[in-house]
Amino acid sequence: MSAPMSDNGGPATGRRALRASAAEPTEEARTVRPYAVTGGRVRAASSDLPLEALVEALPAAVGARGLPPEKRAILQHAAHTFVSIAELSAFLRLPLGVVRVLVTDLAEAKVVRVHTSTPQSVHTGQSPALSLSVLESVLNGISAL
Repeated sequence: MSAPMSDNGGPATGRRALRASAAEPTEEARTVRPYAVTGGRVRAASSDLPLEALVEALPAAVGARGLPPEKRAILQHAAHTFVSIAELSAFLRLPLGVVRVLVTDLAEAKVVRVHTSTPQSVHTGQSPALSLSVLESVLNGISAL
């Protein structure tokens, strides 16, 4: 792109330069509000994904049809490598909450797999760090010091 020019052929200065540079489209403007992308939802129904959760596209993603552009972009980014929720938010230029809702929708549709760093107990489905016996053991160990 060239610099804006004045009437005498030199570079434009002042208001004319600002007007000319503002008129040049540098990026496509977002025309859809984030709440419209998620259908008005601010949280995913099943879980709140951490920023560092990794998203992996599954083979079923290839045949997924009728997806909105934002979900297709997520699948495109996650198709060849693991990508975190934070990275998807930056790539798509969408708020983190919106990306969390979209990724949860894709995971429920079985087209992506989400890998989190929170270990889950096999028997209860809850984090083992939250069990009462573990907390009591930690408290006893601290008291013994």
